[in-house]
Amino acid sequence: MIHLIRLNHYPIFKQLQLEEALLRADERNWCLINSGTPDAIVMGISSQPDQWLNRDLYHQKPVPLIRRFSGGGTVYVDTNTTFVTWICQSDALQVPCCPQKILSWTENLYLPLFPNFRAHENDYILGDRKFGGNAQYLCKNRWLHHSSLLWDFDPQKMAYLSMPPRMPKYRSERSHSEFLCTLKPHWPDQNRLCDDLVNLLHSNFKVIDVALDEALSILDRPHRQAVQLLSKQ
Repeated sequence: MIHLIRLNHYPIFKQLQLEEALLRADERNWCLINSGTPDAIVMGISSQPDQWLNRDLYHQKPVPLIRRFSGGGTVYVDTNTTFVTWICQSDALQVPCCPQKILSWTENLYLPLFPNFRAHENDYILGDRKFGGNAQYLCKNRWLHHSSLLWDFDPQKMAYLSMPPRMPKYRSERSHSEFLCTLKPHWPDQNRLCDDLVNLLHSNFKVIDVALDEALSILDRPHRQAVQLLSKQ
C-alpha cells in the first residue's frame, strides 16, 4: 500500500520539510510526485557552498539556497525538474535499509517506463548521460529515496554549479552540458511524464491518494527538523 501525494510546482523547500515529517513522524509508505518548483539550489547535508557553487555567478544573481536533510551532491532545480520521493517501511516492501538495495529496487520499478535506462553509481542514466540524481536517508526500519529528474535544463542555470569535488568515474570529468540529458524527447509534456509515473504506481501497488492539506497536518507532530534555508533570493 502506497500513499500518494501529487504536487504541481510546489516549492522544493516546503516539499523537503514535508518529506522529513513523513519520514520521522509517520509510519505509512509514501510516494510524492512534484512537477516543477520555483528556482532553487539544493545541497546535501554535508555539502559546503564553496565546494559546489560558482560563487561569482551566485552573488550576481542569487537564488534560494537550501540544505536538505539527506546526503548527496548539489542540484539546481526549477520548473523543468520532476521530483519523485519514496518514504517506506523496509519490512513492508521487503527492501532492506541499504543504499544499493534501494537503488536497485527503484531501477527495477522504473525499467518499463524509461527507454535505455539504468541506475549507475547512484545516478539514473540513459546511455552514458545522467538525467536523474538521487539521495537517501536511512533510519532503523524506514528509508527515504528522493530523485530529481531532468525533464529539461537550462545550461545557464547549470553554470551556477561548479565541477563537483567528487564525481562518478563514468562522468570522466565531462562538463554539465556533455554529461546531462533530459526526458523531454520521450514525453509530449511534463504532466504526461507524471501521469505515467502515477500509472506505474497503480500497476504495482494499492495506491491511496492523499490531499496535501491532510499530509501537511503531520508537520505538527514532534520530529527532528534538519532542512535549512541557507539564503533567500
